[in-house]
Amino acid sequence: MSVAGPPADEPTPVGRVVHSYAALGDSFTAGRDSIDAERWADLLALGMRRVNPELRYENLAVDGATSAEVLDEQIEPALELEPDFVTVICGANDVLLATRPDVTGYAERFDTILRRLREGAPEAMLVTATAPEGWHFMELRPRTERRLIGATTELNEITRATSARYDVLCLPVAGHEALRDPDTFSHDGLHPSTAGHQTVAREAAIVLRQHFGIELKMGEEQT
Repeated sequence: MSVAGPPADEPTPVGRVVHSYAALGDSFTAGRDSIDAERWADLLALGMRRVNPELRYENLAVDGATSAEVLDEQIEPALELEPDFVTVICGANDVLLATRPDVTGYAERFDTILRRLREGAPEAMLVTATAPEGWHFMELRPRTERRLIGATTELNEITRATSARYDVLCLPVAGHEALRDPDTFSHDGLHPSTAGHQTVAREAAIVLRQHFGIELKMGEEQT
């Protein structure tokens, strides 16, 4: 996972401490086949809590949530935490669960999600991510696969553009080499396995240090 950060001659100093972390989204963040404390957001929170034992953290993500459900059900609980760090990753279910993916609707909803987070927590560090644009370990009919890849590619373009508009860090999950590793996925070929969650946490921690200067102490399995 690589993200453009500060210029090489202007490194971001590490030492920023997170006090309140709200994780929003769908099964990518909520987990499906992982037990508690194995989800990538939980692992990040553990790393933050080793630096700040008083960290407030809630994983508000829901398996199967669409962007509409994130907007309607997760924003207000997240803002009640008065977060200074927020991850919000959604949209995949707008494509995967729809006969006709509503990418235009996603664009409107995701814009509203980021705007409300910016307005409600103006000083918070906000992070999102693109979605995979291919599924190497799922059995899909060629026509279905083409439709999903096309819709997800368009969705990712919207995610990147909207993130830039609101100064939100966008992690480049799409195209990551781990997506070709079967160990990254659970048995359904779609959701992250325990190893997949650990990979996301490990590499996200690196980017958060580089981009925001967040200090984390990750466990041995993520270092």
